[in-house]
Amino acid sequence: MARGSGGGVPVSRAEYESRVAALRKQFADLPVGAPVRLRKATSNLFRPRAAAGQLLDAGPFTGVLAVDTAARTADVLGMTTYRDLVEATLPHGLAPLVVPQLKTITLGGAVTGLGIESASFRNGLCHESVLDMDVLTGDGRVLTATPDGEHQALFRGFPNSYGTLGYALRLRIELEPVLPFVHLRHLRFGGAQACAAEIERICACGGHGGERVDFLDGTWFARGECYLTVGRFTATAPRTSDYTGQQIYYRSIQQRGEDWLTTRDYLWRWDTDWFWCSRAFGAQHPVLRRLWPRRWRRSDIYWRLVAAERRFGAKRWLDRRRGVPEREEVVQDIEVPVSRLAEFLDFLHARTGIAPVWLCPLRQRDPGATWDLYPLDPAATYVNVGFWSTVPLPPGRGDGWHNRAIETKVAELGGRKSLYSTAFYPAEEFWASYGGPAYEVLKKTYDPAGRLLDLFAKTVRRS
Repeated sequence: MARGSGGGVPVSRAEYESRVAALRKQFADLPVGAPVRLRKATSNLFRPRAAAGQLLDAGPFTGVLAVDTAARTADVLGMTTYRDLVEATLPHGLAPLVVPQLKTITLGGAVTGLGIESASFRNGLCHESVLDMDVLTGDGRVLTATPDGEHQALFRGFPNSYGTLGYALRLRIELEPVLPFVHLRHLRFGGAQACAAEIERICACGGHGGERVDFLDGTWFARGECYLTVGRFTATAPRTSDYTGQQIYYRSIQQRGEDWLTTRDYLWRWDTDWFWCSRAFGAQHPVLRRLWPRRWRRSDIYWRLVAAERRFGAKRWLDRRRGVPEREEVVQDIEVPVSRLAEFLDFLHARTGIAPVWLCPLRQRDPGATWDLYPLDPAATYVNVGFWSTVPLPPGRGDGWHNRAIETKVAELGGRKSLYSTAFYPAEEFWASYGGPAYEVLKKTYDPAGRLLDLFAKTVRRS
């Protein structure tokens, strides 16, 4: 078993217990009845956060307690970023079963907020590889939740709860063996229907062209131009590409039939340009890209620029001065059954014109598991569709006009959406989709005084 570290500083079990005791004291010292929220160094939420209220400092809960190479597990503090987690596991030839695309996503955040990536067609979502976790609940207890223990209901209800039942302080997760390189093949399809059919085939057999598929995602550029990228671990590579400099990963999908990346670079292939969103800041312009320091070409820097615009509104002010129509943020990840993928993409294109669009196939890893707040059909293949842009609003229409239409269409197609971004559901529809009765029981059990916002208030009402 190897000791882990966070920020280069080893973390022992005794240190972890000391941090837990200090956090519980913080919680106990807060005014009774005051709402509580976690103070985090990073956030990947794309919805307004609630008013500050009483903040708990989660800063100390970073670090990897241990990597057990024999058992293929890692014991990790909840605010550890996947960047730090991967750096602790890769030297042992291991990695988490699902590594979300952005380096600053935290393990606890991915578990409570449904992390996904290109291994999800075989490994499910991030929470499906959790073996046990310590949770600071809304009533101030620190409880160990497991799939079959006293707090199994909390374990099954924690995913998609977004910190409204409690906060994960420590998680023990499964790891899987990895090789040094990933070989990619970019397969072009003339339409979304053909692409969806190939997704179903690969998910059913786990291979393509006689080779195993370890990773599967896709990019929809336009009607008639859709790609699936199939990836396979390899021990060697004839060459490797670097998309942290002048080259841009998503453009390579259109330009190259195959490619090789180191495993580390594959895991973070989307982070350098925040998928394709860096173009909004000029970071893809050849001249500006040369001037933009490489160390600042990463998702958290772009997120800070977005946060600054939300706070000061300089671009909105200029747009108004120039008579540019109001625009609505349409930043969403939704899931629909693969059989309805083409129908949803047709709708999205007609409604918003957003392109490119990310496609990530998903199957529940354990068909017998129940996840109360985000139930999926364990026999079905879904496709996560990610689209992140702004869309013009017709005269007289306000914020939510496009997003609400998307929510309605997704429900019609038998899907649902992630709650990291803005949501506009009526309360009755929301609770019918996101485990209302089960959530009510969990809330009464683990946060009876309502110290934490409930899920609807946090993700829709945003009070």
